[in-house]
Amino acid sequence: MRNLVIDIGNSRIKSALFEGNELIGDHSFIDLDSALSFWRTMEFGSCLVSSVSVSSEELAEKVPFPFHFLSYSTVLPILNGYATPKTLGLDRIAAAVGAWDLAGRKPVLAIDLGSCITFEFVDELAIYRGGAISPGLQMRAKAMNSFTARLPLVDLNKKPENLTGDSTITCMQAGIWYGVEFELTGQIAAYRLKIPEIKVYICGGDSVSFESLAKDHIFVVPNLVLHGLNSILNHNVD
Repeated sequence: MRNLVIDIGNSRIKSALFEGNELIGDHSFIDLDSALSFWRTMEFGSCLVSSVSVSSEELAEKVPFPFHFLSYSTVLPILNGYATPKTLGLDRIAAAVGAWDLAGRKPVLAIDLGSCITFEFVDELAIYRGGAISPGLQMRAKAMNSFTARLPLVDLNKKPENLTGDSTITCMQAGIWYGVEFELTGQIAAYRLKIPEIKVYICGGDSVSFESLAKDHIFVVPNLVLHGLNSILNHNVD
């Protein structure tokens, strides 16, 4: 049976069709009306929606098919050991579940490179323990521009080839890009000291910029959250 999973964010809507655990296809939309027109053409058995901008009641008035709505009371395939579960972003727990499932349900670190960088750790007991949150690429650039008198807002379209900048702009670019890269490699190394077999999954809008990190036990999966939503849906349907 096929599953439709939907992630409604603040600026765009993403959805994916799964056959079991296999991703069949994924799509992105700028508004709900265009998404609804597309979803009406699809055949699937179950649907799960995660939304930060539209309530389940609002969706029920517009969506012409039954769906599960992800909330803090949704049963997960892992245990949530977060001290403040109601403050935990549902996209964070979905990324953790997706990574854990893709890793063969073994210890995993999920890293989401978006506006913020989030690190999500699931241990060998299938317990989500939390992780870390730090500024993303663009946030670092904007912070330096906003909180200083003379530093410009720099372009981050391309990673500098040289670790050492030779101008104010290239120094800022190197500091941002390599600062993020060294933070990622440092966090991964720290977890591996404790759990040598841990697998790492990287996702998010900036993940493709760090594909060079992909190697043994490190995987770049841009649609990791959608994989997690599918795993949660399968768990609830079963």
